[in-house]
Amino acid sequence: MMALKEISNIRFCSCHDSQYIKPKRMLFCENGKERSWDIIEAHDSVAILLYHQPKDSFVMVKQFRPAVYLKESTRKTPNLKVELGYTFELCAGITDKAGKSLKKIAQEEILEECGYEIPLENIHKITEFYSSVGFAGSKQTLFFATIDESCRQNQGGGIDDENIEVVFIPKTEAYDFILNESYPKTSGVMFAFLWFFKNFEGC
Repeated sequence: MMALKEISNIRFCSCHDSQYIKPKRMLFCENGKERSWDIIEAHDSVAILLYHQPKDSFVMVKQFRPAVYLKESTRKTPNLKVELGYTFELCAGITDKAGKSLKKIAQEEILEECGYEIPLENIHKITEFYSSVGFAGSKQTLFFATIDESCRQNQGGGIDDENIEVVFIPKTEAYDFILNESYPKTSGVMFAFLWFFKNFEGC
């Protein structure tokens, strides 16, 4: 497993000229009544449920999320089975690569984050849905792929300053995992696992 660095020297500043988000206030009229709503303009994203057939496990990523750290440090959630601010997620990435299809972006994220190179024809779209509808309204497209070690090109871990740990969740433990609140995880993980169980029950 990757040695995770201690989080220290935390401080805050104003966010100007972000390449990822743009805060806005939307003014509008609904049924004749003037209203306003603060929103974040953000990129759409892709996420991929990876099933490692020989290991009979799902391939996940674990990484530090500052927003989760900030919220959890005030909640003081007991019995977390992971370092504060770290979450278990599907392999995923934002769709900020101009001219590339969503499936191609998904393929690149799998290689960058998890170290597996998957042919495009082996990456299958499940569905798409909106996330953060209260303030962002971004759309995420969910894909699925089956892998084995013949697909491995490297150890994954992300690129640039990403610090991603690749984690295997055995299929036999997956249902208990998604219901165990001591493992911080996204709703996408829960949906994707349940989709798999519905479509591949008995596999």
